[in-house]
Amino acid sequence: MSSDSTSESLDEMRARNAAAPVPLEEMLALNRRVIEEFRANDGRVTGMFANEPLLLLTTTGAKSGQKRTNPLVHTLDRDRVVIIASFGGAPKHPAWFLNIRANPEVTIELPGETFTSKAIIPEGEERQRIYDQHAAEMPRFAEYRAMTAREIPVVVIPRP
Repeated sequence: MSSDSTSESLDEMRARNAAAPVPLEEMLALNRRVIEEFRANDGRVTGMFANEPLLLLTTTGAKSGQKRTNPLVHTLDRDRVVIIASFGGAPKHPAWFLNIRANPEVTIELPGETFTSKAIIPEGEERQRIYDQHAAEMPRFAEYRAMTAREIPVVVIPRP
């Protein structure tokens, strides 16, 4: 997986195992399997991603212009979808976040629902409030915050 996702995404594995990174082909293959399983089973997946609140995020590549889809965990802030660009606490942002920053129009696939929206990157107090709320629901995000000096971005996607 090339994104932030569940209890430990492949990006998180790569960040954690910098000395022995997960091969790119392995990450891409897992990403494809999770996406296929998600779409075939109305958002339900098995394995290490079972019982996680998954969505599929499709962005437009900042450099390539190509569509990229990543499975990610999410929470809600009122009726808005929240994703966090933690990259497993790594010192850099995940590629999907850079794509959103360059091209905020995204497609979200949730169980039983697909929509296109313009992603918002909140700052200041709103960012902090949403991050804290997300970390309260998924404590590993508090751990990621402690692992990096960068401010981990929050992305909010309003439903149309």
